[in-house]
Amino acid sequence: MIALLTGRIDQIEEAACVIDVNGVGYLVAASSRTLAALPAPPGVARLLIETQVREDAIQLFGFADRAERDWFRLLTTVQGVGAKVGLNLLSALAPAELARAISAGEQASLTRATGVGARLAARLITELRGKVGGLPVAGAPFVPATGSVADDVLSALLNLGYRRPEAQAALARVSERLGEGANLDALIRDCLKELAR
Repeated sequence: MIALLTGRIDQIEEAACVIDVNGVGYLVAASSRTLAALPAPPGVARLLIETQVREDAIQLFGFADRAERDWFRLLTTVQGVGAKVGLNLLSALAPAELARAISAGEQASLTRATGVGARLAARLITELRGKVGGLPVAGAPFVPATGSVADDVLSALLNLGYRRPEAQAALARVSERLGEGANLDALIRDCLKELAR
């Protein structure tokens, strides 16, 4: 079973990405939340993987963090929730929002996900209400797995709580201004100044 992939993002599609690991391209389905967290091709990323083997296919599902993967596993235990609906739920609601909606019995929140009607939302609440307490609701920020200075700066900014798009934009401006030879400390310091404006 494949549990983790680290490689170059070859392409990002609507509901999946292709990750190139040493010349082998893996098609990985993912939520829109995970896909949005990926670096633009040809960036390098690390994805937690859930492998599902059927008679006619082997499918890989990727997650930016453990919380999302654990929720996917739980959601797909409910009758009527397959992998696609599980990813739709995780695209519509973050793990913390899922936990709140299920605990509070908010069917309307759950029906925001494509493929989830009132009956399925009610089933999700009934079957999962007692199980949500032990699940993680927030994972660590998505961190690309490479050793380059730019990726280290981006990782630091994400760990400080900045959103990926604003961190990437600040890093691009600072990198252009400081040039190729800028060291890690100077890049982080100037990015923080840029983001504080």
